[in-house]
Amino acid sequence: MADLTVEGAERAPARAQARFVHVTPMKARRIVDLIRGMQADEALAALRFAPQAASEPVYKVLASAVANARYTAERESRRIEAGDLLVQEAYVDEGPTAKRFRPRAQGRAYRVRKRTSHITVVVAPRPEDTRASGPNHKTSSQKRRTR
Repeated sequence: MADLTVEGAERAPARAQARFVHVTPMKARRIVDLIRGMQADEALAALRFAPQAASEPVYKVLASAVANARYTAERESRRIEAGDLLVQEAYVDEGPTAKRFRPRAQGRAYRVRKRTSHITVVVAPRPEDTRASGPNHKTSSQKRRTR
């Protein structure tokens, strides 16, 4: 058996996926592009106040990914907050399309495509060098003094 080190488990990303969501992939991608690369707590706040209807299912998936990361960290006797997580990956795949018909003039019928999406969000702990509490981090007042 291979030994699993705690260091490797510390960096493990957590993911969540919602499948068959009744939102078109193009509309969901607009929202996902908004949060990719953001801190998880900032992304949750942005999604909460976004006016698009697709922001609600994306919010739920991101909240689930954060909860999965917390659960995994708690299982390994660590503590992690939403501010310590980055949205590492976020993407929307196309799900199955339901085809319906609408009656039109002169006995014709037009096809209506009801599209679905598979939304996936992956969150991971921020790298150590980008955390604000690092030894090389200077506040704005410290930067002003060096001029």
